[in-house]
Amino acid sequence: MYQPHRFVIINGDDFGFSHDVNQGIIQAHTQGVLTSTSLMVSGNAAPEAIALARNHPSLAVGLHLVLVCGKSVLSPAQIPHLVDKNGNFPHSSLQAGLRYQFLPPARGELRQEIRAQLEKFRASGLPLAHVDGHLHLHTHPVVLGILVELAQEFQIRVIRLPYEELRFTLKLDQREFLTKLVWSAVFAGLRCYGERLLTSHGIKFAERVYGLLQTGRVFEDYLLGLIPQIQADLVEIYTHPTVVDEMELKALVSERVRESLAVNGFELTNYVKYL
Repeated sequence: MYQPHRFVIINGDDFGFSHDVNQGIIQAHTQGVLTSTSLMVSGNAAPEAIALARNHPSLAVGLHLVLVCGKSVLSPAQIPHLVDKNGNFPHSSLQAGLRYQFLPPARGELRQEIRAQLEKFRASGLPLAHVDGHLHLHTHPVVLGILVELAQEFQIRVIRLPYEELRFTLKLDQREFLTKLVWSAVFAGLRCYGERLLTSHGIKFAERVYGLLQTGRVFEDYLLGLIPQIQADLVEIYTHPTVVDEMELKALVSERVRESLAVNGFELTNYVKYL
C-alpha cells in the first residue's frame, strides 16, 4: 500500500543535564532512531554534552531553554527577580509564568537571561537546529515574544510548539486523565497563539509534536500504538532517554519502533536536514 513521504524528528530533551542523560541520548542516536537533541547550556554536564555533539555531527542540537527547575547562566546578582541566591529558578511552572507575566523587573531580566543562554549556545560552535524549553515554558507568550525578537540575530529557524491529539494518548493510556485533559486544553491555546506569532515572522514549527501528554512514559508500546494513528506529515516526538531508567531508551533502540515508522511512511530526519 502506498504511503505519502512523511518526516519525523525524534528528539531527546535535557542534553547536558547529567552524564547519564548524555549517554542515553548518544546511545539512542547511534543505535536507535533518535535524530535530534536539546541542550541545557546551564546543565552540570553541558561541557560533556557539547563535546559529544561535536563527535557526532549527524546529531542535530537545539537549545533547551531553562527558565524553571534549573540554573541560570547569569549570576543571581544580575537577575535577582528570576532566581534565588544560588541561581536556581522556581520549581513551579505556574509561579515562574506568573512572575514573567506580571512582574516588570522580572520581564527585563528574562530578556537578559534568554539572550545569555542563546549566546552560550552560540559559543559552543554547534549549529542551532531549533529552540524549545524545559517544561515548555518557552511557549509562555512573554518568553515566545522575546525569542521571536531575537530570532534573526541568533538564526532561530524552528521553535517547538507542542500539539497532539488527546484522543490518541487516551486510547493508549488513560492514567492521569484529568492532568492530560488540562494540559491538552492549556497547550492548545498556547499553540494557537504561537502559530500566529511564528508564522508572521517566518519561523517554522512541526505540524504535530508528541510527548507532552505521555511525558516520561514514551515507551515502546506507546510508540507502537501512536505511530499508526499519526496523520500529519511533519512530526516531532520528544523523549527523555537515560541509561539509568532505560524504558524510553529501550523504545528508541527498538527495531519494532524503527519498522513501524518505516511501514507508516516516515523518514527519520532533523530540523537541520529538513529545512
